[in-house]
Amino acid sequence: MLIDQTQIRALIPHAGDMCLLTGVIQWDATHITCIAQSHFDTSNPMARDGKVRALCGIEFAAQAMAVHGGLTGAVGRRPRAGLLVSVRDVVARVEYLSDYNEDMLIDAEQLMSEQSSVCYNFTLHAGEVELLRGRATVVLDADRATA
Repeated sequence: MLIDQTQIRALIPHAGDMCLLTGVIQWDATHITCIAQSHFDTSNPMARDGKVRALCGIEFAAQAMAVHGGLTGAVGRRPRAGLLVSVRDVVARVEYLSDYNEDMLIDAEQLMSEQSSVCYNFTLHAGEVELLRGRATVVLDADRATA
């Protein structure tokens, strides 16, 4: 694993159990692959009755996007704040992520990057099974844009 959960916590604002990613296994300027195991943890904060619904995978993807933004930003700079503003073309192939008791891979590919926003395609897999896919857009420094 290239980057572990401790390092991820320094890149994203999510604390405690809401940091859903276990690590980063590869990344470059436009792509990241993260690994997660929290989807089959019954104490996952997104679980209801011990199960994590497939659409919760959007949060896993958003965290992968945030980690990618932190990694591709200037070294030593504070990561930019972001607000998830659009999710499109989402296809859930399963009802529950938690039905897959194996590592989940989260792939995010940056389609567009501008000063104030980024857009990614994302796909979540467990083994050979595609769990969820879609496209998400994030507005950066959203707190400054609304001030």
